[in-house]
Amino acid sequence: MDTIQILLAIAAATFAAVVTMGKADAAPMDPAAINAAAFTGEQLAEGQSPLAVRLQILLDRAGASPGVIDGYSGENVKKAIRGFEQVNGIDADGQLDQLVWDTLQAMGHDVIVSYTITEEDMSDLSAELPEDYAELAKLDRLGFTSVKEKLAERFHMDEDFLTELNPETQFTAGETIFVADPGTDQEAEVASLVADKSQARLLAYDASQTLIAIYPVTIGSSSTPSPSGTHSVTAVAIDPTYSYNPKNFVQGDNTEPLTLPPGPNGPVGNVWIDLSEPTYGIHGTPSPSKIDKTSSHGCVRMTNWDANELAHMVSQGVTVEFRD
Repeated sequence: MDTIQILLAIAAATFAAVVTMGKADAAPMDPAAINAAAFTGEQLAEGQSPLAVRLQILLDRAGASPGVIDGYSGENVKKAIRGFEQVNGIDADGQLDQLVWDTLQAMGHDVIVSYTITEEDMSDLSAELPEDYAELAKLDRLGFTSVKEKLAERFHMDEDFLTELNPETQFTAGETIFVADPGTDQEAEVASLVADKSQARLLAYDASQTLIAIYPVTIGSSSTPSPSGTHSVTAVAIDPTYSYNPKNFVQGDNTEPLTLPPGPNGPVGNVWIDLSEPTYGIHGTPSPSKIDKTSSHGCVRMTNWDANELAHMVSQGVTVEFRD
């Protein structure tokens, strides 16, 4: 072996060692580590960590949604912390500190719990769904396509994270798995909403103008911007059909209006909150992990679970201010 080959071999071995060490040093994604995670003064590390999982779930319980629970720190977590601080009268800098952590402890302790998969969990699933709207319009329902997807939505989790927690699971009836426990939905009465475009947040206020809930959202895009000014809720539909109109945007080769069936994997998920501005609304999504990471066609897009919670707290006449 000549000198160059020796150097290349050493470089390859070093790279492999670094990769292996990085994986070994990664914090374990197991229930015990997550439930025992505590704030010790340092800011959240980049990437995934047990502390980030525990923080996300506690924030979710507190009405400050972090979006999907996946154990990664990021903008949606910072927005949730900032919202939690606002609700609790803490200086809103979006940073985890001892006061924020101590206040969150009122939300309970164990955040990862066990759950036994039932026969009902295995039912009402859809086959793999096509992307083309014309093909979707031929179906009866746009449901979940797997038990894992169904359970991930129920427990506000990213599918990959659910798999990480349960690496040996086949996701069949009778199996006991580990899931996030995000708590129960809020039951407050919302009087007004603010769609904050600059921070991609939806803020919910009660009649006394007290902030009661915060959600990460996707609001419009440069090609199809959201409305401006103040509008109002005109109707709330759970499990709605979706009316596709190519005058608003064109999907694939579809140049004719279509009606797509209901279901959580429809273009607007399982909720449509209609606004007084025609064709605009607040709605769910079939891709919760993409909230505030992609654009929308002018509407306010939320995770299905956040949209469902909000749908039961708003009614006709609630004002919605779009704020730049």
